[in-house]
Amino acid sequence: MPTPGSTAGTEQAVVGTLVTFSLLALSISGNAILTERLGRTWDRLRGTPLRPAELLLGKAVPVLTALLAQQLLVVGFGVCVFGLRVPHPFLLLGVLLSWSCTLLALGALLGVLVRTMGELSAAYDIGGMLLSSVGGALVPLSVLPAWVADIAPVSPGYWAAHGLRAALAGEARTAAVACGTLFCVAVVCAALASVRLQGRSGRVMAL
Repeated sequence: MPTPGSTAGTEQAVVGTLVTFSLLALSISGNAILTERLGRTWDRLRGTPLRPAELLLGKAVPVLTALLAQQLLVVGFGVCVFGLRVPHPFLLLGVLLSWSCTLLALGALLGVLVRTMGELSAAYDIGGMLLSSVGGALVPLSVLPAWVADIAPVSPGYWAAHGLRAALAGEARTAAVACGTLFCVAVVCAALASVRLQGRSGRVMAL
């Protein structure tokens, strides 16, 4: 029978791995945008009536599916190999969905800001490791300096890890707060990406 200590250790391992590797997967979303930019696909779309938000939405569905599948795979591995208990699967799924939306929006924002694949690679490597470290995914915040815990809430990775632990513990209110925060971050990043795709006339601009 697993002890409370081993259970907490398993949760930390699974949650930390999920948040860290999903942050590194920002490239999935960013590459989808940047590849079409470099291929001048956005230029050809300037003559269509589609709005930037609609273009981003069209790219979002397959990428969102990939991100969500990646996270479910990590959770499934934790359940099958490490004996992770998931007593509230729908609560957990809600957090995973909100985190996937955040990753999608962050990746899209990076994809419209950077100019080359090299810049994108550096952005998601450095940014992913920084956000996961500050957010307490790699190492528990309790063993880090106090100032790290103070700034941790600015990282989306913190809210993802916080929400996942709350979902596993069945703390619906805490998980809901984390989901709401993540969705807010997703909306802001998606809005900024959409604005970046617009020219002064409001049509898709050449990036």
